[in-house]
Amino acid sequence: MDLLPGESSQILSKTKLRFRSLKLVNYNEDDILAATPYAVDYGRLSNGLTYYVRANSKPKMRAALALAVKVGSVLEEEEERGVAHIVEHLAFSATKKYSNHDIVKFLESIGAEFGACQNAMTSADETVYELFVPIDKPDILSQSISVLAEFSSEVRVSVDDLEKERGAVLEEYRGSRNANGRMQDAHWVLMMEGSKYAERLPIGLEKVIRAVSPEIVKRFYNKWYHMQNMALIIVGDFPDTQSVVEMIKTHFEDKKPELDPPPIPQFTVPSHEEPRFSSFVESEAAGSAVMISCKVPVGELKTVKDYRNLLAESMFFHALNQRFFKLSRKNDPPYFSCSTAADVLVRATKAYIMTSSCKQNGTTVALESMLTEVARVRVHGFSEREISVARALLMSEIESAYLERDQMQSSNLRDEYIQHFLRNEPVVGIEYEAQLHKTILPHISVSEVSQYSENFRTTCSCVIKTIEPRATVTVDDLKTVVLRVNTLEEDGGISPWDEESIPEEIVSIEPNPGHVVQQVEYSSIGATELILSNGMRVCYKCTDFFDDQVLFTGFSYGGLSELQDSDYFSCSMGPTIAGEIGVFGHRPTVLTDMLADLETALQLVYQLFVTKPEPGEEDVKIVMQMAEESVRAQERDPYTVFANRVREINYGNSYFFRPIKINDLRKVDPFTACEYFNNCFKDPSTFTVAIVGNIDPSIACPLILQYLGGIPRPPTPIMNFKRDELKGLPFTFPSTVIREVVRSPMVQAQCSVQLCFPVELKNENMMEDIHLTGLMSKLLETKILQVLRFKHGQIYSAGVSVFLGGNKPSKVGNIRGDISVNFSCDPEISSTLVNLALDEILHLQEEGPSDDDVAAILEIEQRAHENGLQENYYWLERVLRCYQSRIYSGDIDASFKIQDEGRKGVRNRLTPLTAQSALRRIIPFPCKKQYTVVILMPQSSRFTKLKSFITSKDSKILVGIAGSVVLALSLWRYSRRATKS
Repeated sequence: MDLLPGESSQILSKTKLRFRSLKLVNYNEDDILAATPYAVDYGRLSNGLTYYVRANSKPKMRAALALAVKVGSVLEEEEERGVAHIVEHLAFSATKKYSNHDIVKFLESIGAEFGACQNAMTSADETVYELFVPIDKPDILSQSISVLAEFSSEVRVSVDDLEKERGAVLEEYRGSRNANGRMQDAHWVLMMEGSKYAERLPIGLEKVIRAVSPEIVKRFYNKWYHMQNMALIIVGDFPDTQSVVEMIKTHFEDKKPELDPPPIPQFTVPSHEEPRFSSFVESEAAGSAVMISCKVPVGELKTVKDYRNLLAESMFFHALNQRFFKLSRKNDPPYFSCSTAADVLVRATKAYIMTSSCKQNGTTVALESMLTEVARVRVHGFSEREISVARALLMSEIESAYLERDQMQSSNLRDEYIQHFLRNEPVVGIEYEAQLHKTILPHISVSEVSQYSENFRTTCSCVIKTIEPRATVTVDDLKTVVLRVNTLEEDGGISPWDEESIPEEIVSIEPNPGHVVQQVEYSSIGATELILSNGMRVCYKCTDFFDDQVLFTGFSYGGLSELQDSDYFSCSMGPTIAGEIGVFGHRPTVLTDMLADLETALQLVYQLFVTKPEPGEEDVKIVMQMAEESVRAQERDPYTVFANRVREINYGNSYFFRPIKINDLRKVDPFTACEYFNNCFKDPSTFTVAIVGNIDPSIACPLILQYLGGIPRPPTPIMNFKRDELKGLPFTFPSTVIREVVRSPMVQAQCSVQLCFPVELKNENMMEDIHLTGLMSKLLETKILQVLRFKHGQIYSAGVSVFLGGNKPSKVGNIRGDISVNFSCDPEISSTLVNLALDEILHLQEEGPSDDDVAAILEIEQRAHENGLQENYYWLERVLRCYQSRIYSGDIDASFKIQDEGRKGVRNRLTPLTAQSALRRIIPFPCKKQYTVVILMPQSSRFTKLKSFITSKDSKILVGIAGSVVLALSLWRYSRRATKS
């Protein structure tokens, strides 16, 4: 099979030809990459503030803003540990112009939802505040810039302000004390040992969060938050950049420091020749794992030579990850998964990282395999075939980026300029990058790529860590493995890679094309429907959102809901077992070496229907091993135990919602599983396929007829279910109030709350009520967050989700489901917070929301809708919903119009009064008469139980309320953040 997608085809789209015709560049490896970022109005104000302003039309009438500050937790003194993150929180709650989270309220009033559009992060080296706002109304952009100006110099740190925000920060801290957080923190400290970074995790210390004084927080803020340490980045759909620069000057230019700001010190991470080892035991871990990290100084990216090295490094990771995947799919594999990457840890240090997940008692085997594979590359190098695949993958990625350069999202461009300011990463423009790729990639040799394996030597500041639920290995065991592999390498005892043969083509015999029996144009949704000669329905919608993106999916009625209870678990394992064997006629390890264009993707669908996976003993063994490890991990995880109990209570222990146990796995019949899977994909006449993206029908339609129309139709129907004959999932929500505490052993105390209400929507009002339910869930989320976080300061975040699944898809019958409120909190006050949430919901039912509340949720919904209209994923979902809707009767235009009119009708009629009425109708009224509450709590010791008996459980919340009245590699960069606000 050709390695460059589409090059073997006689038909190339115009967009593909644009990339193919892109000229190569003449270059010298010492040529300097432009220091000034590409295509942006870039400058510095007299007070030192750097700014970047770029006009960009995607998405329409939106702007992405950021205030990047070169200030992070590493600058904290001992009594300040956690203060950088506290400042980030205070910025949204209290500034000179805004109080009591008025900034959040303003942003929500313009449709910029808290969390999705407005947020911030604190890391060891920097703090970044981000906004994503509509700019189709006067003054919104200027007001948004003024908000960031407040963050830059006007954050208020009074006693009241600090006390109101402590609870949210403490809850974020508590949330990071789970198994993942503990493992990451332990590895971080091991990696950073000997540097200040090791003692400056962004989340800080609990004692500092609880007791730090306003004076200390204010001192840190005044010392480091200066214009010369900041950059303002604005990318959006505005007509010119100069007017935006003038807005920046208006809001920022008068901000002058009273004293000369101190220089930001540089902190180093010491290197070490001897590897560091850790055998970390974490009783709540999801499974056993191995992590190998090798630290190197961050290299400069200034010249074309540096860029070439970056490409070679990327090829190395592609090639090595392909090997790891193939090893994970061998008989008795050393690990279930393994991957490698590199990323900047802190300003001066990056790491080459390998991570694997493996079976219990398998960490030394996994470690030996990982080290051996890198040593194999050092000794024998990669093959020409492996490098060709990696080269083609990189070329395909840059081709997509180049073809979609005019559709780049403002938020992505904003992120590029953030990195230019914080890390001096050049922004040279996608056209020049594409030219460099085309010019350089063909000339990067196997030896150039293979040499990056030197960075994984155990003498290169290496840290090796194993994670296990129960201790089975020691540090000495790990040292023995390292010594054994190093000796094998030195003695020439490592054999070359045994390369797997790759088929030339996915489809060995071309199918006879089908033909179109019926074609219908749907103008409302802008789609074309084809009924093919084998009965398959194909609906495609042409868009121009991205030049190189085509999405498709398909469905057929009938599935696990139609099975007997006794067959459920076996058949539910069908996709997993068949996937391991190879559902496309080739094993998964072979397909990783193939690149997909539309033709390849359609070939795979054809293969899915004509392939019949047969379970082999080894295939089944691998799948069941992985499944058993997953089940054991879930049984150790307090949150999974909690979620399982919630489902058991809310859905009456229905087999469809019941968690799989080890005993269930041992009853799985792999032949039944594969037979069921095969039958699901045998009859094309039962399937509807939706395709959305930049489609040229003159190219796509012949391929659709060849590979989808060429799927043979069986002589008799297979799994041919009618929509109106399908069963609903069996579940019954409790008819009374149930409050239950689930206690689970925990290393550190965690608490999670789920409050659920039954929902039943009448069939006659279904369309409007579905839209109303979505709006009401957003209203509940907003109001509960206001009460529990902004008013009482006791939670970090809250979520409200809607479940309306499990019903018959027929045209008759009501829709049942539930609305769930979720938050985490201090275990001692969980019941009180539940009561506060119930009080707020009851208040909304009895008094209704305010005009501002209704206006805010309507604005948030409208902005989300407008963004969706510019995305292929949104339209793919809309097409599917038109077909799957209860109201569908053969015309998706009609379905679309009814759904759209339902949405508009709800929006036009939504007032505080109609919202109040909807809350009474959708969930029980009064809400306190029927609900379930499940609270996850740590398992108490006898002493704790005695203490709780003689101490008021609600004293802490009462103090908090009284005070408030008077007054959160890619891999490592993100895991070390104190996360978002």
